[in-house]
Amino acid sequence: MAPRKQVRSKKTAKSIKAARATKKAKSIKSTKPTGKRSDGLTPRQKEILKLVSQGNTNRDIARRLAISVRTVEVHRFNLMRRLKVRNVAQLLRQALQQGFLPKNFAFK
Repeated sequence: MAPRKQVRSKKTAKSIKAARATKKAKSIKSTKPTGKRSDGLTPRQKEILKLVSQGNTNRDIARRLAISVRTVEVHRFNLMRRLKVRNVAQLLRQALQQGFLPKNFAFK
């Protein structure tokens, strides 16, 4: 015995199409970066990078920005991961090469 073909009403077919379109629109929206700039760093990451380049410790940065030390550590970790480096010296070098820091950042 052959399986029966399922028959749908026009109203059901329209609601299925609408649901699929909504799902597709949501997935497109979710792929867009939120709160990030076109150069790949958030404003907060740029701020942390600038303070690191000035020689501030995690504790100094946390006090200045009124955030926890752990939050600063996470920002630095994310910066290092994004720039694919392992230490602060490499972080600053890579940031200079990619233009996240001005060429004369050490003299400010």
